[in-house]
Amino acid sequence: MMILLLLPINLFATGSKEAPQAPAAVVEEEISHDELVRRAKEEGKVVVYATSSRIAKAATGFTNLYGIQVESSNLKDFELIEKVSKEARAGAAGPDFVLAQDVGRLVGELIEPGYLYNYVPPVYRDVIPESMQNPLQAFAINKVFIYNDEGVSESPYYNIWQFADPKYKSLLQFKNPFQEGVNANFLTMITSDKWAAKIADAYKSYYGKEIKLTTPNAGYEWIKAIYSNDLIVGTSDTTIAENVGVKGQNAKRELPPVGLFVYSKARYATSKNLALKPAMDMEPFAGFYYSLYLLMATNAKNPNAAKLFIEYLFTAEGFEPWGVDCGTYSANPNNPIQEDIDFPFAVWEPLLVGEEGDFTFENRAEVEEFLNQYIY
Repeated sequence: MMILLLLPINLFATGSKEAPQAPAAVVEEEISHDELVRRAKEEGKVVVYATSSRIAKAATGFTNLYGIQVESSNLKDFELIEKVSKEARAGAAGPDFVLAQDVGRLVGELIEPGYLYNYVPPVYRDVIPESMQNPLQAFAINKVFIYNDEGVSESPYYNIWQFADPKYKSLLQFKNPFQEGVNANFLTMITSDKWAAKIADAYKSYYGKEIKLTTPNAGYEWIKAIYSNDLIVGTSDTTIAENVGVKGQNAKRELPPVGLFVYSKARYATSKNLALKPAMDMEPFAGFYYSLYLLMATNAKNPNAAKLFIEYLFTAEGFEPWGVDCGTYSANPNNPIQEDIDFPFAVWEPLLVGEEGDFTFENRAEVEEFLNQYIY
């Protein structure tokens, strides 16, 4: 048997003062799939905390296949992070693994202190893209600019600065970033040097002149501009999709309604008779994506059952509860998508702003402080 050393992800110089030092390494024994199944069945159960309610359906499939009981808790992202942190500090029983979003907080508050660590199932190491392995992504989910396409032959949206143009006041709808961490992460990412430069280029492309900054960079400038241009701040992606897609609006407007929300709502075009279509040819991005991450608990009571469940979530059956809709993409590229209304993640990824745990953790507070000027 081989012994693998899976090192914790140490992206930050400091962690919580209350947290113990992260272990130098988590020692993992390399075993066969059959041996993992045997050991997992001996444990007999697995405890998972998740930010997706669909974990319950996956748990049913896992139990039916292996006979291992699953105790699953569906939590909001901030609830999961706080619960895992408190239980770990107290030495209380917690999850064996988590399925969670908000990568900045996961890395900074749970991985860095040593409460969670990264584990990639050996059978999928050569299947999952390397860029999605550390921390391990289970699924990517996209939020894109979607407009009302009733009577519209092609997208009128081609540049993000349209949403900041005073002649198009009150045009864009977007969920309050203080209500969903991934939205705040997106706004944080566009203030990075890489994206700020692209946003500055897009400004010149749209206005025909160089951007004049009143903020630290063009990313901040765009945030300021869209909020100052009466961005419609929503409380639900579902509500925004319904507001955007209601038919009969376009004849009264110069440009059709548009929102930045999860692409899975595109299914409402048929299920709710709405007019919804993505604006994919946007400069410099057509939206953003975030991921659900699979991470092992350092003090897992049922580590083998946890590893087997993690492995299961990369199978077609394990992905099915999420794959029934468009807009969610397995890190296993062999798992299918809804081809009638969606595109492979390889098509979407170059069009979208991705998230980076270290950058969002280190910079989100500053961006949120900046946002406070315009939301409250």
